[in-house]
Amino acid sequence: MSIAINPSKPPLALIAGPTASGKSAMAVELALALEKRGSRGVVINADSAQVYRDLQVLSARPDTEEMRGVEHVLFGEWDGSDACSAADWAARAKSEISKAHANGAVPILVGGTGMYLQVLLDGIAPIPAIDPQIREEVRRLSAEELHIALLAEDTEAAERLAPKDTQRMARALEVVRSTARALRDWQAHKEGGIAQDVTLHPLILLPMREWLYERCNRRFVKMLDHGAVEEVAALLKHKLGAGLPVMGAIGVREIVGLLQGQLSRDEAIVAGQTATRQYAKRQYTWFRNQTPSDWPRLELLRAPPVDFESQNYDIEALFALLLREND
Repeated sequence: MSIAINPSKPPLALIAGPTASGKSAMAVELALALEKRGSRGVVINADSAQVYRDLQVLSARPDTEEMRGVEHVLFGEWDGSDACSAADWAARAKSEISKAHANGAVPILVGGTGMYLQVLLDGIAPIPAIDPQIREEVRRLSAEELHIALLAEDTEAAERLAPKDTQRMARALEVVRSTARALRDWQAHKEGGIAQDVTLHPLILLPMREWLYERCNRRFVKMLDHGAVEEVAALLKHKLGAGLPVMGAIGVREIVGLLQGQLSRDEAIVAGQTATRQYAKRQYTWFRNQTPSDWPRLELLRAPPVDFESQNYDIEALFALLLREND
């Protein structure tokens, strides 16, 4: 996913970072800056919760006022009953990026789902469909059983994965049993990435952690007061499977506890804020350590004003970083 500057290839801007870091507002500011220069920007969602139309409030999906007249795509495009995989999203994102380029616009990816970005830019391993019977057998195994089986059938995966990471261990085991090849072997030959076809202009937002966590806390309370409870109640009425991604979105579990009387409002707030902060921490760590070193990081070393959105960042400096002119 490293940067390859080539003026003959169309530009692709990318603004990524943890939840509540101001990415959406920044993307709009960039699009407006492009407009002032005679161009146009199209904001493309790269957040795995904001793809679901069921979660307008709880996913902090930008509303009409926040979009400020800028075209936004892939926001609320999936029904919660349909799981949107990274491959599903990447296919749609490729189409929207091509459409923007064809119309003379600059696509601006914005989001915090690292897997989405990896699949889009680097491609995905062409792993055949898993045998349903093998999948069912593997998913019934305990963490200890998975680890023992992996030691015998895919030692590299067993040594690499945490003993309690049942989801990844199960995936590695079902792949080796179904295809007779280790997951790492498949992942070494990815297909379909677009990194070589565009001039990527990435920027990682990494604001001060204390401010970020405080913003997460305030935002969860605001969500509860402005429709998140009603959104989750509607999800429950549809009786969606607990394994669907929309049901695993940050805050859903805590609000379900509130609606079912298992948590008081104060307890739900504390639990939801904690889950949001933990998610932000994981994203922060991932974007700092797992993205290429040549991707610019925009870090704030001191806390911004309480009402901060995007104005704390220097938009002209951002523009120079993302869409620098090439000789």
